[in-house]
Amino acid sequence: MLQTPRGGAGDGTAARDSGLMSIGMVLNTLREEFPEVTISKIRFLESEGLVEPQRTPSGYRKFSAGDVERLGHVLRMQRDHYLPLKVIREHLDAMERGEAVPLPVVGRQRDAEGALEPVEGPTVARIGRAELLAAAEIDESALEEWESYGLVAPLEDGVYDVEAVTVASLVAELGRFGIEPRHLRVMKAAADREAGLVEQVVAPLRLHRNPQTRAHAEARAKELAALTVRLHAALVRTALGVRLP
Repeated sequence: MLQTPRGGAGDGTAARDSGLMSIGMVLNTLREEFPEVTISKIRFLESEGLVEPQRTPSGYRKFSAGDVERLGHVLRMQRDHYLPLKVIREHLDAMERGEAVPLPVVGRQRDAEGALEPVEGPTVARIGRAELLAAAEIDESALEEWESYGLVAPLEDGVYDVEAVTVASLVAELGRFGIEPRHLRVMKAAADREAGLVEQVVAPLRLHRNPQTRAHAEARAKELAALTVRLHAALVRTALGVRLP
């Protein structure tokens, strides 16, 4: 649980007496759990309406313990669930109103060991471009580059499906290891071939007159997709000669 810091740089008497914290104090508190957070990130979350700190007459931000706790929730939901900021804001606002709302999920989330895993439950069907940029913490130029390689693609109406958040977040993570989008074209090509194979199997079921049979096609496609993902992971582990979680 986030704790209000005691002492340290920027911990003035006025701040201690009022129970409010400067943005620098908030940064120090959050970095215990989120080492990569920056003052710019906190300001961005404020601009997106995720937190509303008080302002002094001279314009300085002053955060309450509740503000810091809310920021921690936001960063946690971004890190563990890849939720768009709009969804996070709506979820936290509902919680503050006392509503019992389940946590929405998008595509994948992290398990207790930090690995990505499929999720079940209410999902966010589509997100806009700005929400995708915020969720993946990338800029417009990066997204345009990824789109040029076919790694991420908008739907016909310009929005993105839920898996785009997962793809964008994973491409960003791979980038930290020096793997550029152009290197991932081979993965995209392999994924397209695997999807084509699954489609060949379920296509006759999709065209059937019986609605139950068509519904069965969707279930079969999901099952086959899961199997191909497991096989792909196993083949990569075998090729590398390593054991991965």
